[in-house]
Amino acid sequence: MRKEEIFNLYHTLHAMPEVGFQEIQTSQFLAEKLEGAGIVTETKINGTTGVIGVLRGQKSGPVVCLRADMDALAFKIDGKDVNIHACGHDANSTMVLMAALVWAKRRIKRGTLKILFQPAEEALGGAEAMLKSGILADVEEMFGIHLRPIQEGKLGQATPALCHGSSYIMWAEIKGLPAHGARPHLGINAIDAAAAVVNAVNAIRLNPTVPFSVKTTKLLANNGANNIIPDRAEMVFDLRAQTNEAMEELQKRVQRAVENGAAALGASSRISVLGGVPGASYDQGLIDLTSKAIQKVLGETMDPVITPGGEDFHYYSTKGQIKTAYIGLGADLAPGLHHPEMKFNLEALIHGAKILAAIVEERLN
Repeated sequence: MRKEEIFNLYHTLHAMPEVGFQEIQTSQFLAEKLEGAGIVTETKINGTTGVIGVLRGQKSGPVVCLRADMDALAFKIDGKDVNIHACGHDANSTMVLMAALVWAKRRIKRGTLKILFQPAEEALGGAEAMLKSGILADVEEMFGIHLRPIQEGKLGQATPALCHGSSYIMWAEIKGLPAHGARPHLGINAIDAAAAVVNAVNAIRLNPTVPFSVKTTKLLANNGANNIIPDRAEMVFDLRAQTNEAMEELQKRVQRAVENGAAALGASSRISVLGGVPGASYDQGLIDLTSKAIQKVLGETMDPVITPGGEDFHYYSTKGQIKTAYIGLGADLAPGLHHPEMKFNLEALIHGAKILAAIVEERLN
């Protein structure tokens, strides 16, 4: 695995940052690299920029997938709109691509290796679009990888289980009754009802051993004139929980808090889930296998790392019923993910590609 080759791949991808579902140059570049290595490649998965490559062995065996996300983040800097690879998806794609190129030369002996470049992790929707396409219907095992900030892992370190939390957004509408400001007793103030909802949401408690949070992040109420009691309010809530079970319970309690808080003031309500991502749900067998690959490359492995961030990779296990493992790779990354000046040690790319290649060797060779 040549350092110059992997660094050049990274620099090329880093120079073409594109946001979710708009990764046109990125997907074209990755597809060309796969095809150039003799890997059967399909593009425009489910009408998106998704790309998948397939390598087949001579003998039957498991269907294994290496997955990377491709999208960059949009920023406004000095009044200008710019796209930046501030979350390292260019690095993720580089490592998965390099592992694929290695095995295109070596040839796998059994089973099937699929190489998935997924769009729109940041905007959400990318993983679900890949699942709905049907291209992953035969996949039994999937492995992902992501660079981690220096607080979670230094260069030369890696965990086989990066444990993301579950994250969802809920929306609520509060309906009251309009009235003149001089006759408030004839109306039902949607703002008052929304305030009761905020207090009810803030009072939610779950099992204290499982990290969680719920916050009211938006509250909009306006009937135009300054002397009219508003009859409608919109609210948005940000929900976080470390486990999917806790998230399920949290959503139920938020719904009850909205209904009861509004009803206490005589208002009605309706609530819905706008979207989100499930938390990590890994297969212990794959965690052990990944740990072995990490030890082979780096000499030792880290314990599972719990991180509050979300990741749509976990749709593959919760909705796709695919066994998964997800590597958190130390890279001396600073000042942090999603920071426009994020930097990391490029040597980590070699570590990650070698770990992924070692996983393929263990499963398919």
